[in-house]
Amino acid sequence: MSITAAMVKELRERTGAGMMECKKALVETNGDIDAAIELMRKTGLAKADKKAGRTAAEGLVVIRMSDDAKTAAIVEVNCETDFVSKGDDFIAFAEGIADRALADKPADMEALLAAPLTAGSVEDTRKALIAKLGENMSVRRFAVMNAKGKFAGYMHGNRIGVLVDLEGGDETLGKDLAMHVAAGKPVCVDESEVPVELIEKEREIFEAQAAESGKPADIIAKMVDGRINKFLKEITLLGQPFVKDADQTVEKLLKAAGAKVAVFVRYEVGEGIEKKTENFADEVMAQVKGS
Repeated sequence: MSITAAMVKELRERTGAGMMECKKALVETNGDIDAAIELMRKTGLAKADKKAGRTAAEGLVVIRMSDDAKTAAIVEVNCETDFVSKGDDFIAFAEGIADRALADKPADMEALLAAPLTAGSVEDTRKALIAKLGENMSVRRFAVMNAKGKFAGYMHGNRIGVLVDLEGGDETLGKDLAMHVAAGKPVCVDESEVPVELIEKEREIFEAQAAESGKPADIIAKMVDGRINKFLKEITLLGQPFVKDADQTVEKLLKAAGAKVAVFVRYEVGEGIEKKTENFADEVMAQVKGS
């Protein structure tokens, strides 16, 4: 059976794959478009598996909130390059996942990946998009929460997203606090939430540094306590100077407003992912040899 341009065009529109891949699939299935789609999906899944080992440290953070700001979802979806992260296909994928997370409130990543999306499930859509765009992609993390007060959100571009559950206060205060979390990178709300092992680790470091001063043990103990207190202020939201007014801490700001932060979540694209650096010429040669 002869493969016409119209058949290739229809298959391209239905799959989003390249012209040559569409033509090849039609030839192999004797012009049966539905069979060609099934074949390409199988091929696409193989391509997705082949790319699974490649580092995906770019991407998007997306936030969704209910109309009453009582429920919110935040997701991080990764790809390999900034170029792909700005494309309509990837943006729609990430936004669709956030919408699904808010609607379904999945219990874990497995449930989120199984949730319905454009190509079947979230996982099916991910693999189909890998086949189409040629990059590894991953749904790295997500959170769905119910507020004790109301959620305030802040996006810094599309790479940093923050949700703050604020009890009391108003919308402006909530947005200011979310913006502060984006800039200040606190680890937790207050000192009571700081892991004991983190404090002990820092104490060991400070003690080793202070011991080199040659000062008496009681003075060293006071120096270490002072540095621990400073460290706790730096990593807790309440202890940090407010980003819009460094003369007051976030704790004082909240007290003045009669408000309280129950919890916050801060996602930054690629945070903690070790990016693989390669020689560009070697990368090009590797692609040429693999084609």
